[in-house]
Amino acid sequence: MDDKEIRVHTDKRGKDHVDIYSNDPKDDHTSIHINIDTTTGKGTIVDTTNGSKETTDTQCYLTTACMRHLMDNFSDNCEELTILRWFRDNCVSKEDIEHYYQTAPIVVDAINEVKNNNEIYSYIYENVVSACVDAIKKGDYDFAYNRYKSSILTLEEQFARPRLENKLTKILRLRNCN
Repeated sequence: MDDKEIRVHTDKRGKDHVDIYSNDPKDDHTSIHINIDTTTGKGTIVDTTNGSKETTDTQCYLTTACMRHLMDNFSDNCEELTILRWFRDNCVSKEDIEHYYQTAPIVVDAINEVKNNNEIYSYIYENVVSACVDAIKKGDYDFAYNRYKSSILTLEEQFARPRLENKLTKILRLRNCN
């Protein structure tokens, strides 16, 4: 996508969009769409540059770690995410994938509230993303799976559990007051 058109706009619901289109007629309308709800921070990245539609939720801490680490060089189809998606689709159980997608948004929200969240995302990039990608490239799928799984459990314990307990406690307190 060397010759690009970039459009930035806010829709009627207040969601911000950055649309990047290829102006090269040989690319057959390839594009990347970044859709963000600025009030919640939730959004998606839709990438059609490889001929198929790949959608990534911005509430994925692996994607967020890659975005923070790679910064201006980030692509939703970067080597790291491409390898991790292959691994997810071929080696990870449906139940584990569902668990990740239930837990990851809570983890991302909690990490984003921490003052030093760039350090946390750097740690995730180096110790989860890079470690898993290196292991997958070597064919060491057991190591990659164990590292992935332990990261989910650790981050869930560290970030999601306190957030959920706090939310549950507030709900219980509200119900006891009525």
